[in-house]
Amino acid sequence: MRSWDIFVLAFRTIRSNKLRTGLTVAIIAFGIMALVGIITAITAMNQKFTESFSTMGANGFTIRFKERNIRFGNNNQGELALSKKGKKKEKKSNLGKMITKKEAEMFVQHYNFPATTSISIFGNRTNIASYRSRKTSPNITVFGGDENYLMLNGWNVQFGRNMNRMDVQTGRNTCLLGYDVAKKLFKEGISMAVNSVVRINNIPYRVLGVLESRGSVFGMSRDNVIITSYENADRNFSNGFSFVVGIMTQDLLKVNEAMGEAEGTFRAIRKLNTTEDNNFVLDRSDSIAEKAMNSLGFLTISATVIGLITLIGAAIGLMNIMLVSVSERTREVGLIKAIGGKRKMISRQFLLEAIIISLLGGIFGIVLGIMVGNLFSIVLKTGFVIPWNWVILGLIICTITGLLAGLYPALKAGRLSPIEALRYE
Repeated sequence: MRSWDIFVLAFRTIRSNKLRTGLTVAIIAFGIMALVGIITAITAMNQKFTESFSTMGANGFTIRFKERNIRFGNNNQGELALSKKGKKKEKKSNLGKMITKKEAEMFVQHYNFPATTSISIFGNRTNIASYRSRKTSPNITVFGGDENYLMLNGWNVQFGRNMNRMDVQTGRNTCLLGYDVAKKLFKEGISMAVNSVVRINNIPYRVLGVLESRGSVFGMSRDNVIITSYENADRNFSNGFSFVVGIMTQDLLKVNEAMGEAEGTFRAIRKLNTTEDNNFVLDRSDSIAEKAMNSLGFLTISATVIGLITLIGAAIGLMNIMLVSVSERTREVGLIKAIGGKRKMISRQFLLEAIIISLLGGIFGIVLGIMVGNLFSIVLKTGFVIPWNWVILGLIICTITGLLAGLYPALKAGRLSPIEALRYE
């Protein structure tokens, strides 16, 4: 009997036992769905992290007081929670010493590497903006920056203009409104916000421009912001935060060289001698997304464990069903052997049945997993995600599961004596 004939016979047998096959397929599909579904959702989250946190580009980095640490549920916009442990030991006299405005300005003045620099500071996230009778909720985030802040952080002006050097140096009450803030205060049209006077915590500010929308991440709007100069933010919204210096090179290949130059320049400004370690960190902008994605690693492990446990249970169930099938079809096996059927052919038929059932469960599970996982991508507003590596891995796992689950029943069927099998009732 040819291999194709054995395959057709195995498929007909599976189709004739629809209830048994359906239950086994459902168990396997559930395990694969859990695995692929969670991996798909994680892939969508990683994609969103990359879009959200890599706005500065791979050719940028920042000088910070302490290293940024991704922590879900306690962050907003680009101001992430700070880690309480530095990379190296710090001089005791410098512990708790944040980067001051003077130090940041000295760095920009003395940094001679061909790169664009920007000084910024985080205000706070509990501000209220108002215009005439309209008022926002007390959840507006204020950032202080300079004329290069928008470019280094991926912002674009939709209406009006950016801050200029005079706005920054004088620290006058001028600002840029995030898209959501402008939409809330200027319902007649956000373009009307330009050159208007709004109040931030009852302080009047002249609106220079309105920023383009950047959407939301994990339900938190990135457009609920107001940007003013760092001089103004330090004066009117000071909460004791450290200043941050951003640097962007023109060439990706020069980032490491620029970081080395920046480290040497800032060590001199911080008055560190050659035996002392840095009391600041240089943080590449593309590393933020990497840290965020690494923090999701435990979800991948959990999904894999859940899927494997379910598949182990499915394999046991499949083996049990195949053993029952061998017992039910003992007379059939004896008849096949009596007319010249070989032991290998019978074993191959039962093995194929187990593999086909397992693969059917895997295919259904992969389709359902991708659909369920992409429900999460719809919420995050990312593109349709298919984790091809896990799809292929899922099919391989299902094939191995069917092979292992059907091996013993197939060998048992092949070893049946034709005489005893024909006498079996």
